[in-house]
Amino acid sequence: MAEIDEQLYKELIDKIKTYHPSDDFSMVEKAYKLAVEAHKEQKRKSGEPYIIHPLKVAYILAELELDMETITAGILHDIIEDTPYTYEDITHLFGEEIAALVDGVTKLGKLSYTTKEEAQAENYRKMFLAMAKDIRVILIKLADRLHNMRTLNYMTPEKQREKAQETLDIYAPLAHRLGISKIRSEMEDLCFKYLNPDAYFDLAAKIQKKKEERDQFVQSMVQELQTKMNEAGIKGKVYGRTKHFFSIYKKMVNQNKTLDQIYDLFAIRALVDSVKDCYAVLGIVHTAYTPMPGRFKDYIAMPKPNMYQSLHNTLIGPHGQVFEVQIRTWEMHRTSEYGIAAHWKYKEGRANEKSSKAQKSEEAKLAWLRQIMEWQKDMSDNKEYLDTIKLDLNIYSTQVYAFTPQGDVIQLTKDSTPIDFAYMIHSAVGNKMVGARVNNKIVPLDHKIQNGDIVEIITSQNSKGPNRDWLAIVKTAQARTKIKQWFKKEEKEENIIRGREMILADIKKKGYQPQDLLRPEWEEIVLVKYDFKTWDALLAAVGYGGMKEGQVVNRLKDEYLKEKRKTQTAEDALKDFEKTIDQKPVKKHKSKSGVVVEGIGDVAVRFSKCCSPVPGDEIIGFVTRGRGVTIHRTDCINVINLSNEERGRLINAEWDTQFAKGESNTSYLAELKVVANDRVGLIVEISRQLADDDISVKGFNVRTTKDMQAILNVTIEIKTKEQLERVVTRLKNLRDVTEVERVSGLG
Repeated sequence: MAEIDEQLYKELIDKIKTYHPSDDFSMVEKAYKLAVEAHKEQKRKSGEPYIIHPLKVAYILAELELDMETITAGILHDIIEDTPYTYEDITHLFGEEIAALVDGVTKLGKLSYTTKEEAQAENYRKMFLAMAKDIRVILIKLADRLHNMRTLNYMTPEKQREKAQETLDIYAPLAHRLGISKIRSEMEDLCFKYLNPDAYFDLAAKIQKKKEERDQFVQSMVQELQTKMNEAGIKGKVYGRTKHFFSIYKKMVNQNKTLDQIYDLFAIRALVDSVKDCYAVLGIVHTAYTPMPGRFKDYIAMPKPNMYQSLHNTLIGPHGQVFEVQIRTWEMHRTSEYGIAAHWKYKEGRANEKSSKAQKSEEAKLAWLRQIMEWQKDMSDNKEYLDTIKLDLNIYSTQVYAFTPQGDVIQLTKDSTPIDFAYMIHSAVGNKMVGARVNNKIVPLDHKIQNGDIVEIITSQNSKGPNRDWLAIVKTAQARTKIKQWFKKEEKEENIIRGREMILADIKKKGYQPQDLLRPEWEEIVLVKYDFKTWDALLAAVGYGGMKEGQVVNRLKDEYLKEKRKTQTAEDALKDFEKTIDQKPVKKHKSKSGVVVEGIGDVAVRFSKCCSPVPGDEIIGFVTRGRGVTIHRTDCINVINLSNEERGRLINAEWDTQFAKGESNTSYLAELKVVANDRVGLIVEISRQLADDDISVKGFNVRTTKDMQAILNVTIEIKTKEQLERVVTRLKNLRDVTEVERVSGLG
């Protein structure tokens, strides 16, 4: 075992010992040894051994004080996805529980999907399904994503932005939903750093500038409050807390404020033994300092859905400084840091020991997860599903608390309407709703509910059910889903008719006839793809808005085009293509692309990326329906491997004389692979040689092998094959260069 691996493993065990009552770490050690063996040939983008990643993930889980099974699964979380080990292997070695956790974290990477969006949606569907079975799956996933974000600097800028955006849309809000502020705040700051680096570093510099002055003020306030608590005989600890960067930035943008106008830039936090002591400290604070109107929040009496409890208030200090105070018990503080993860803390030597009360509390806090599982059943449209998940996770951070006439608290998202309120009570209440009163006054259905409102829903047995216009009014995903479910059940026949009309209209809009696309064998393919038992069920889904008609028609069109391509000749394809660009006869004129295709003039030409032909290469054209002609080299492996049917679509092509001689100003891309003995200055010499030859470099990628060989892929701009051959010869003459070859199409 490498020295760095052993050190990280030792740190992990030491961390577990700080809260775990047992000395038996055999299961963790077994997982560690397996992971070292399984990942031994793998490296991360940073060049570090891959085993560092699972060990760091396990350490993050240990910081959350999670049970041994979760930490073991954290070490093994990439085994099924990235190594030859299977689910059955993990079950045999570690048991069903750990295997299920590992499999729950594993992406659906081995399946093929038509679009990236479809793959992403399916991975989220699997993740939420695994979460519903065991919430620890998402705790491992969050730890995995947090460490990936910490090492994001080794990725390309494009990949950095993509991962940061996904983390900000899905994983940070998930951490917030689960109450794990320890992970959420770090994730958000890292996302902020990569998505808006200028704003991030500017804010960091401004905060650092006044750090010393602020620290002195915070320290004086901490000492003052600690003294007053001691004098009142209240046991507890007071300390200062700085708000994380992204939270400050979001407040500045949303409220159009400067940094100096953010009141809770720093906070004083008091931790005490009991709820009674929390309110006693609040009394001390209000006596000593002046509270700002409208800033008091009691999350102890009305906890947030993620179990967060605390007293918050904003006050004016002795010299006019504004600061925030937070007061909570030690148990509330643990919940605020670890959220749902607090349920897996070892107590009295036994894991997962929960009272029935704790289990009920946990189930109540995860009601939103059950909603997500319902959406999975009702949403076939991947984009709608992704948008709904992101919307629900992100609007969650702004909660509104309203009351029923009986005094029950209903938690809603900001700008929610009485319709949302009704469906939060029960779907039957929403379906029979005919009006609403807010604070004893009749209000319109699009009225925005405010904190503290008393809302009464007026229902009638004569109600015909929800109106389709409600879908544009409601703000919560739960209300939207329940309304769609009603239309799905109550208007099935009408939905079938509407769905059929929508599909027929889309077929005609795309330039086809119904008889072209609506074949039973192709309809069956669509049914299997979207998991519908009958064509009527699919039509109904389109009719009530659960699926887009464009999805169905595009699938049918794909099958139609596949069938068409099997029998289509080059002549047929050219005729079709010429129809799409001009109904008039094509006149012969000079080629703009540099290529003359047999029998026609300046047809739309694309150069294939698989073999990148340049003037001087022997070339051939491949006719593509609706997209003109793709030009390949005759020795391109993709051309050589064409089927007999596809060969009928090949067409002769040649370079225009002016282009073949290099007399035009047009340049073409070519890629070279350079193999050399790795040494200092090698890349500089290659770059200098290309510059001396007046060659423009458009891409440069370097990697090294274990035997100290450097492999460089260089994309350059050239005019002719002759010029390319000169470049190859000169690069071959450089010291330590062993091979230079043109990258060809290998499939």
